[in-house]
Amino acid sequence: MLSAPLQPLHGTTVAGHGPHGWRGVLITGPSGAGKSDVALRLMQRGWRLVSDDYTCVFMSGDAAWATAPETISGRMEVRGVGVIPAPNRPLVRLRLIIELTTALIERLPEPRTQVVAGVALPVFSLDAREASAVEKITVLTQRL
Repeated sequence: MLSAPLQPLHGTTVAGHGPHGWRGVLITGPSGAGKSDVALRLMQRGWRLVSDDYTCVFMSGDAAWATAPETISGRMEVRGVGVIPAPNRPLVRLRLIIELTTALIERLPEPRTQVVAGVALPVFSLDAREASAVEKITVLTQRL
């Protein structure tokens, strides 16, 4: 049951499947930071797109859930290529926020959270240009 209105966010959401079911990751950052690029790389490893560029988030129970605006569902914009169809998952419970940055990232960061749709989610900063960015996201989601 929907317990709060949809909250639109600038970010790309992907869903990875593991031993505990589907887990959603909201990827944020400024335009051109690599949100869609990271999502595309994760999708090459079996992840599913939930929403590219804009994500609608709502609270249900004690969880934050993500879905795509109807106008962009199942599609993503790949810089230099255009808009392409993408294997997608229409809805996923958000478990993590990845904040893309080009700033120096701390080796052992202090835990951070961000409240989205009334739910505190863990936040980690990554540099999308690093070859290991998608592996780091996979490791982080396995911890949840």
